[in-house]
Amino acid sequence: MNKRIFVRKKNDTTQFNVYDIFGLDVAALEKAKYTVFAEVNQDLVLDEIDIEDYYVLEYLPGQFDQRADAAEKCLQLQGYEATVKCGYGHTGKVEFNPIEMRLKDMSVLENETYVPNRQLPPSIEITEDYYENAALAMTKADLLFIKGYFDSIGRLPTETEIKVIDTYWSDHCRHTTFETELTDAAFSGPYADRLQEEWDRYLEERNSEKPITLMDLATLAAKREKVKNQEVSNEINACSVYVTVGGERYILQFKNETHNHPTEIEPFGGASTCIGGAIRDPLSGRTFVYQAMRISGSADPRIADPIEGKLSSKEITQRAAAGYSSYGNQIGLATNYVKEIYHPGYRAKRLELGFVVGAAPAENIIREEPAPGDLILLIGGRTGRDGIGGATGSSKTHTRDSSQTCGAEVQKGNPIIERKIQRLFRRGEVAKRIKKCNDFGAGGVSVAIGELAPGLEIELDRVPVKYQGLNGTELAISESQERMAVCIDPTDLQFFYDACASEDVEVTHVATVTAERRLVMHYLGETIVDISRDFLDTNGVRSQAKFKAASSGEISTRRSVSGANLQEKLQNNLADLNICSQRGLNEIFDSSIGATTLTLPYGGKFQRTPSQVSAQLVSLEDGQAEVASVAAYGFEPSLAELSPYHSAIVSVVQSMSRLAAAGVDYHD
Repeated sequence: MNKRIFVRKKNDTTQFNVYDIFGLDVAALEKAKYTVFAEVNQDLVLDEIDIEDYYVLEYLPGQFDQRADAAEKCLQLQGYEATVKCGYGHTGKVEFNPIEMRLKDMSVLENETYVPNRQLPPSIEITEDYYENAALAMTKADLLFIKGYFDSIGRLPTETEIKVIDTYWSDHCRHTTFETELTDAAFSGPYADRLQEEWDRYLEERNSEKPITLMDLATLAAKREKVKNQEVSNEINACSVYVTVGGERYILQFKNETHNHPTEIEPFGGASTCIGGAIRDPLSGRTFVYQAMRISGSADPRIADPIEGKLSSKEITQRAAAGYSSYGNQIGLATNYVKEIYHPGYRAKRLELGFVVGAAPAENIIREEPAPGDLILLIGGRTGRDGIGGATGSSKTHTRDSSQTCGAEVQKGNPIIERKIQRLFRRGEVAKRIKKCNDFGAGGVSVAIGELAPGLEIELDRVPVKYQGLNGTELAISESQERMAVCIDPTDLQFFYDACASEDVEVTHVATVTAERRLVMHYLGETIVDISRDFLDTNGVRSQAKFKAASSGEISTRRSVSGANLQEKLQNNLADLNICSQRGLNEIFDSSIGATTLTLPYGGKFQRTPSQVSAQLVSLEDGQAEVASVAAYGFEPSLAELSPYHSAIVSVVQSMSRLAAAGVDYHD
């Protein structure tokens, strides 16, 4: 039976959900109405909606709908196999992204599926016209470099090979902008002598064999500060340091991630995958993430004056907050410092930043190099069209038309699956069997698996999919937060199958490490990618640029308030959005889950004073917490200080808590 039902809150007539259900009998539907689709104490299930002047949105075929997916899985738990399509009804006008959603035709009850042509990718003749029309992230010089490589081996590249290389060499994955070679250096302005002195010091200290780049400059400056207890590894996932927790050696990892571009294109998905993306790096490093902060920057959301081709600041701000909090709350991550900065400069480009902390016993984390014959397993979520081209898309220059072409690049987050992977990796017997791990956050199979070993054979047909019909190129470059590629010894294969089954996590053997230094991908029985690792590791043609630094004078860090007298200054100060309370924003984030939180978002005698720091105890395997980790906006203790002074941090924070309990407002 095919049936459409409407579900709305008992006290809300402005919005509702529409469920088109295919393949469920009458008795099963009656059972599922208030166990799957609605809550009996809050919702009404209707055969027809008693709302006038409404319209309904639905995801485009091929876009992942988490609500529909969750409904199908709940029906499976009840023993039914059915297909569910969702619609989201509203009264009044609501903006939506036409690349992601469309108006639903309510006169049709049809189980439409996304089935593109599943065929082998064509070979590409690299010409001037091809570069102009292909919308690649690489430069023209890179494309000519690729042409030279394939000319040298006597064949044309496939479309998939071009897309894989474009992804692998993208600024997002290889930081090509910061690796640009600086050919000259010139300084001007009042502080030119000081800048020249620092530059000369850099030239004296640097490794002369490496090109002069911004990346080299930045990392050399960081190396001047001797970080104690740092974990040094070529498996780079996050900033890692060793600490002692309860007498045991732990690895503590820090990571921040910005999702400025995705959040402007699709605010809810972009912000939710910001926190998911921040989590995935420490998670792939086998640490358990338990602490988060969110810092965002927006133009004044009260001004309804969006830039052409962009959503309004109001919609971006509201939907981004909902996306970040939704993902963090579902995965169970305490977020006890949330701050939004308002400035006109963020009208051109929003700031969406997530910061996380994770930890795990050091003995559980094994860093080994893959050997020929080792297996690569894909663990976690399935592949879809969402997230295709995210790495390359965020590496391009954007225009007013970008929002109409980039919506599909934004991944659809699924925190429940990432939570399952967290539980899996937290088990010591599992973590100790992982030689190397990488996440699918940027570049998908091509980068996540491609970076694990010099020689790989990948079977794209084995990659689990959300729906049928994805072609080889889509399978090779689709990104997602909730997938991990792990390298294991072949003797551990059955163990991983059993361990993943116990946590309800899908696992598939998709690739094998080979002795030959080549990245090879098979699809429909044919080889569609076969690239030399030495060529791939060149990262393309290194760009060159002249380096000019100008100082304009002393930068004031003092905040000024306009006004002719004290009263005017007071009024203008109180009218500043950066002074207004952000309690409403903070309260949509769970700040206490996990029982590790030491400082809540608001403290003091009346719990009205905003906290300036995020402090939590490290979450241990047995659920206890022994040592504080601290992160603060505008202040971050050096990692070298964290380990030797962690007991002092605990003492200070405990004293703060006792003062608060005694009625002393320590924030003031």
